[in-house]
Amino acid sequence: MGSGNEVHSVGEFSLDAKWLIDPKQLFVGPKIGEGAHAKVYEGKYRNQNVAVKIINKGETPEEISRREGRFGREVAMLSKVQHKNLVKFIGACKEPVMVIVTELLLGGTLRKYLLSMRPTCLDMRVAVGFALDIARAMECLHSHGIIHRDLKPDNLILTGDHRTVKLADFGLAREESLTEMMTAETGTYRWMAPELYSTVTLRQGEKKHYNHKVDAYSFAIVLWELIHNKVPFEGMSNLQAAYAAAFKVD
Repeated sequence: MGSGNEVHSVGEFSLDAKWLIDPKQLFVGPKIGEGAHAKVYEGKYRNQNVAVKIINKGETPEEISRREGRFGREVAMLSKVQHKNLVKFIGACKEPVMVIVTELLLGGTLRKYLLSMRPTCLDMRVAVGFALDIARAMECLHSHGIIHRDLKPDNLILTGDHRTVKLADFGLAREESLTEMMTAETGTYRWMAPELYSTVTLRQGEKKHYNHKVDAYSFAIVLWELIHNKVPFEGMSNLQAAYAAAFKVD
């Protein structure tokens, strides 16, 4: 893989050689998750069990450019920070497809775990323990000037013993800047801070001001779920719940 100081570049994508994976040594197994623009598989890399995220390239030039940019940012964030409550980054490659490889966590998402427990609530000590795990992950990101922007139970993964929660999916993460405005393409409405949206829908690419406090709002929603094992504004769609939170509708 070359020396640790070597940097590989393909277009706008650059990565220190120590993080560059060899796709020939990557085995992709069964699918374990799927999002709007990517699928996650169980796999093996150099005899290590891993999670393999394969990003859909897109069809139009605009889609391709946007997803390549998002991929590059996610890889940059993952390679920049390491913490026991962040999913461990193993490496990435852009060719022949955009791939991100991380540690494999066998406990499933926090969302699935909470659903499996309903209608029972978590033991309060367990709920607080999970909340502290999430808070430590967010503290690490914010100390590095990173806003996650998509904190929700689907992006929180449990270890196999169900004792620890780790934060995953940095696809929407951004570096916080006091001088720049950020795009409106963020998160999932139910967990989004009101300042991320408004009564007037922003067009793709439009900018607006916000900072790391948007993650604190999302954390509060997740904390409420951990304690009550249900979502606020239950029975509403994500968009309806966001409107209810923003305008204090019961």
